[in-house]
Amino acid sequence: MLETLFPEGHPYRHSTIGSMADLDAASLEDLRQWHRDNYGPNNAVLVLAGDIDTATARTLVNRYFGHIPRGAQNEPAQADIPTLAARADRTLHDRVPNSRVARFWAVPGLLSDEAASLDIAASVFGGLASSRLDNQLVRGEETATSVTAGLQPFQRLGMFSASVDVKPGEDVDAVSARLDQLMADYIANGPTDDEVQRAVTQRLSQVLQSLEPTGGFTGKAVTLAEGQLYANDPGFYRRQLQAYGAVTPDSVRAAMQRWLTRPVLALRVDPGEREAYVEAADNRPPPAAAEPLAITPRDPMPAVGDMKPLDFPDIERARLTNGVEVVYARSTTVPITRIAVEFDAGVAADSAEAPGTQTLMLGLLKQGTTSRNAEQIAEQEERLGASIGVGATLDRTVISLGAPSANLDPALELMADIIRNPAFAANDVERRKGQQLASIAQELSSPNGMGARAWPALVYGESHPYGRPFSGQGRADAVQALDGDDLRAFHQSWIRPDAAQIFVVSDRPLAEITAALNARLGDWAAPSAPRGQKNFTAPAAATGSRIVLIDRPQSPQSIILGALVLPVTGADDRVVFNAANEAIGSGFLSRINQDIRETRGWSYGLGGAAQNLEHQVPYLISAPVQSNRTGESIQVLIDQYRGFLSDRGVTPAERERIINANMRQLPGQFETSQAVLGALRSNALFERPDNYWEALGPRYAQLTPAELDAEARRLLGQANFTWVVVGDAATVRPQLEALGLPVEVRAAQ
Repeated sequence: MLETLFPEGHPYRHSTIGSMADLDAASLEDLRQWHRDNYGPNNAVLVLAGDIDTATARTLVNRYFGHIPRGAQNEPAQADIPTLAARADRTLHDRVPNSRVARFWAVPGLLSDEAASLDIAASVFGGLASSRLDNQLVRGEETATSVTAGLQPFQRLGMFSASVDVKPGEDVDAVSARLDQLMADYIANGPTDDEVQRAVTQRLSQVLQSLEPTGGFTGKAVTLAEGQLYANDPGFYRRQLQAYGAVTPDSVRAAMQRWLTRPVLALRVDPGEREAYVEAADNRPPPAAAEPLAITPRDPMPAVGDMKPLDFPDIERARLTNGVEVVYARSTTVPITRIAVEFDAGVAADSAEAPGTQTLMLGLLKQGTTSRNAEQIAEQEERLGASIGVGATLDRTVISLGAPSANLDPALELMADIIRNPAFAANDVERRKGQQLASIAQELSSPNGMGARAWPALVYGESHPYGRPFSGQGRADAVQALDGDDLRAFHQSWIRPDAAQIFVVSDRPLAEITAALNARLGDWAAPSAPRGQKNFTAPAAATGSRIVLIDRPQSPQSIILGALVLPVTGADDRVVFNAANEAIGSGFLSRINQDIRETRGWSYGLGGAAQNLEHQVPYLISAPVQSNRTGESIQVLIDQYRGFLSDRGVTPAERERIINANMRQLPGQFETSQAVLGALRSNALFERPDNYWEALGPRYAQLTPAELDAEARRLLGQANFTWVVVGDAATVRPQLEALGLPVEVRAAQ
């Protein structure tokens, strides 16, 4: 896409992450010079956001940054918005389950007066749940399984795109032509006023919620820094909000006619053998010697000040008139209410004979109720600036709501209708089945999906409630056999008030929330059908260390998964174990990441940790590595864990780092209402007291290296992992057989 849209020499032609060929050709001196040319303080923006005043901030910044000399003056490359001479059609191939057709244009960037109109244009066409592409190709003609459109805005230009995943068995050329036809009609006539208003309301709600955190990728600090960096205005976000408020159907149509009537890049990806590409050199020459850098010793780092302890919001409780418990915490940072109606179900509620039932049932909740169709549900959600989500972990099913508090009552009305009155209409069931089958096919073609589908059955056994893919997509044959009656029966067994608990974080008081919930859910009675039950009495499958290889030809890297079941449940205390695991498996500074990523350079990042499940807890290592280093990587992992569990336990330095990090991150861990809501839910799932998070700091402070070692050895034992490897068997199998473990080759399933 980049090579077609942008001519040679254009600064946007090169992918941000680069290429292995370029990286192989770079010398250490090249990297140093890049730093000298670009990373001077005169090219930087520094933002302090949080519990600090301006005078203190200025004093500290001058003290620690003011003496740094200016660097080279960075002159940003100019970047015009190129226009293709003619339509460009390109076809690629890869190991994908279905064809995708896409359209791309280079358009103005985020500083443009037209950026908001182009963003709304994309939302209406393929971004909203009620988008034109969804209504026409997914729900209407049913020739696509998924669609999307979006604007990717950069400082100097942007990229407008639309894509369609073609339903298997459909005529790809016909769908591609239909995409062009729909696009041409939309560009010519523009959106309706209602479409624009819904898209703008949804976008403003998203921006409001994104500004809740102080830091992160979208919070206050980043928003101020990006405004200053790109627009020379830390308040640029206000201008952007005003621009969205000024968008009209005419402005959207005018922006599209100016930019999207130019020649387009039409890209098609079909299943097949992937075209050749430039990979890392097999025999790279040793790096050229570089002169040692002159290092000026730094002044001693300032001492860490006294940390304020975590003050978790007070937790309050109430009950609806039908007995459903409401667990509540107040947050007034932004006028947003978040609600999670949670059911004791989850992926584990699927029967072994029909995995995927719950995912299909959940996927249909927003596709139609007894009084609304999918389009009406989506449009009402958008008008309110609300977001209603349906999903499941392994242990719980949740229908969630995030909405501006001013629109809470009508948003709750819509949410309750979705929960209580699903239609499960036959045509909706068949359409969603096709989409879920496409998702299963996608999992079976993706290295990560193939590995994730394989390991649970290997360590738990296929009949165990946890012995199925955690994604919940299920098996194709089981999903294909389901009908509306099956889904109604599942809904009545599991999505019911006597299996429900409601969690709320809001700026509105509990009494108002309870009254609003009672008005929509208080009269909801359990059906006569028996409540569903999950059976966890069967022990996990006993297994020794072995390797299961899933062949995926042409894979340039391998996915390594190492799994075992720990002798604990989610309700058991794992604070000590999780702290110990930070030394070996969890986080950037863990031993396995430092060894395989930082020292050897075989992986972009890897880790291992206990998964947060209600019943038997698994430990999972995930390690994407270079294909030609697969066997060596597994041996390094084996050696690292064996050493850690014998004579190379947690060092005093690791203990200090881990304890300090965990204690000092607590005060800022719950700055968003979403984080507080997650804590309420996890407290309930794992039977924790209300003061659990506030009590963690003192607990961490008492831990010793000996306690950490003992708990790691108790739970991990001999670290007899079952290893699942997804990779090119022709390259990988000889490496694995050299490890001396049993190796089984199987197909993805």
